[in-house]
Amino acid sequence: MQELIKIGVINISDRASAGIYEDIPGKAVVETLKEYLVSTFETVYKVIPDEQVLISETLIEMADTHNCCLIVTTGGTGPSKRDVTPEATEAVCEKMMPGFGELMRMESLKYVPTAILSRQTAGIRGKSLIINLPGKPKAIRQCLDAVFPAVPYCIDLLEGPYLVCNQEIMKEFRPKQ
Repeated sequence: MQELIKIGVINISDRASAGIYEDIPGKAVVETLKEYLVSTFETVYKVIPDEQVLISETLIEMADTHNCCLIVTTGGTGPSKRDVTPEATEAVCEKMMPGFGELMRMESLKYVPTAILSRQTAGIRGKSLIINLPGKPKAIRQCLDAVFPAVPYCIDLLEGPYLVCNQEIMKEFRPKQ
């Protein structure tokens, strides 16, 4: 029997967590993943404020307790004082994966010159790949489109579940065996 695939989604936003804004970014991630994947997965979902300790605690919970193979965050990646998602991510990861952030910024630069202000990153905690995305739904899709082809193979290398993509929407890359 195939193990249950769990994917964590965390929208990091003071205003969305307080109910001032609708949680559009987190929902955009879930909808995008549903388009990309034919594998059945369960979403572990949270909306939390921009508090570094809380972000780190939530990442640890999703990785260590819920065993999410992939954790995607939205928001908190800019240069403002409250933007602490990359710091919270780095604090809980054993390995950083800077290529994800580099590629996401390169992709975003095709659309806006302010992409250089974004500090998206990715890292590994145990068997979980954590990816920090920006908070704007359009940028979320652009960034995920760029990096997701490498995500299933990365999860394979972490001994996680085998993710199968909808080849008409997203073609994952796995080296020939």
